[in-house]
Amino acid sequence: MPSPRRSPALAPAATGPLPGFAVIDVETTGLSANSHRILEMAIVRTDSGGRVLDEWVCRFDPEGPVGATHIHGIRDADVMGAPRFAHVLPEISTRLAGAAIAGHNVTFDLAFLRTEYARAGWALPHLPAACTLEHSWDHLPQLNRRRLADCCDAVGISLHRAHSALHDARATARLLASYLDPTFGHPPRRELLDLPHQGWAVAWPTAPGGVRPPAVGLPIQAQRKIATWAAPPAPPLVTLLEDFRLADALDEGAPEGSLAYLELLAEVLEDGVLTDDERAALVDIASIYDLDGDAVHAAHSGFLLALAHLALDDGKVSRAEKAELTTTAEMLDVPTKLVTATLDAAEAARHERLSAGLRPLPADWALDEPLRVGDKVAFTGCEWTVRERLEQRAEELGVRVMNTVSSRTALLVTDDSFSGGKADEAAGHGTRCVHPDEFAVLLKHLQPAVKKALASFPRPRTARDATVKSIAPAAAGIVSAAHATVCPAAVRAWARANGHEVGERGRLPAELSEAYQRAHEATGQA
Repeated sequence: MPSPRRSPALAPAATGPLPGFAVIDVETTGLSANSHRILEMAIVRTDSGGRVLDEWVCRFDPEGPVGATHIHGIRDADVMGAPRFAHVLPEISTRLAGAAIAGHNVTFDLAFLRTEYARAGWALPHLPAACTLEHSWDHLPQLNRRRLADCCDAVGISLHRAHSALHDARATARLLASYLDPTFGHPPRRELLDLPHQGWAVAWPTAPGGVRPPAVGLPIQAQRKIATWAAPPAPPLVTLLEDFRLADALDEGAPEGSLAYLELLAEVLEDGVLTDDERAALVDIASIYDLDGDAVHAAHSGFLLALAHLALDDGKVSRAEKAELTTTAEMLDVPTKLVTATLDAAEAARHERLSAGLRPLPADWALDEPLRVGDKVAFTGCEWTVRERLEQRAEELGVRVMNTVSSRTALLVTDDSFSGGKADEAAGHGTRCVHPDEFAVLLKHLQPAVKKALASFPRPRTARDATVKSIAPAAAGIVSAAHATVCPAAVRAWARANGHEVGERGRLPAELSEAYQRAHEATGQA
């Protein structure tokens, strides 16, 4: 008979320092909070404006293998004699109490933290949290990918020793400070500014109880072993993932709440392999983000279709790209015919465009911005036969017809016979609305796609840089010029050819990327 659960004693709301944030980062033995363990945890406390107050980091005995050393750099010998998480739990609670939590993809970190508390018999309270990945949509809207390295690079924060808990937490704290600065791009949202006061009011347990420890499966030592040497990354897939835009997956039907999941999925697929262990972990990760089976399927389909359209950006799809997309679809249980149909339709549209000639705009053009290949449009209202004809012609010419209106929709085609829904969304986004007759003219004078340069991001001001350095001496030297991005597969191939140890998965060590760049600069190939 299971023992009854005790109600935990609760400490009153914090009465110590002023409200602020506890920026956390964890390194783990794997992706699943249910099956894997926290190896290392860092906490960087800041005030409500992002000023660093103190730092703390600790490694733990995971009671089993450390997992992917090539990602986090932690070996079995590094945690020999380290305390178990349960032994340090009271100190962790003390350091987190009275603060709002912050982290990059913080839902992932909190899931591991919640499970470790439950394993020790403690109930982790509900913690107000700020996710620097989610808030990047406000402050860094034009980023394609939103990994911590991507966001830091855009702001001018150099991420040294990525996948070291303390270095990642420091960088995240700097990123959060940028978001909190009203002079940095988009002013911070009210809900972000209010979080420290909400964290201040949280009552923390002072003793175990109030939670049933999670069911224990096979010991970690007996779990299925992950292949230590996966197949080399497939260059077509790696290249597509480097340029992949998360927002495009939304336009292809991925749910709004799935973007953090898709970012993790993209990282898992960077080696072109999805192991059984990783597939099982993705199920756990989906549950962290409250994604049911239908939402996961929609997210995977949107992800694949966005990759397919990205492959088509240069007007053609190579055999290698098509093979990689088909393989990825099979790994994600997405019907391959969905990808094939998308690629075939786009190829047909390419042929149609070539035969049409796409002549320049006439000298007397008076319809404002022309319609371009690859633009996204939506329809509402309109006489059905007219709408069907225009949609079909648009798709034939490579114009994307979407079922929803977003900030990325170029036009809403409407005869004003129907209000609400898409019309309201268009008004909210400031989307241009055109009559079907005008859209027909725009199609007739379709223009080639324009490769848009990525707009520059707001950089911290010189005066602010000086202030940040003075308030965060422990993180001094983190700010630097944005570093160049290199292809991970190329770095790994160079590393092996030159006798360096390197794994197939995860972010590359900074020192290895720097050595690669130095070697290629010396030969004029960088």
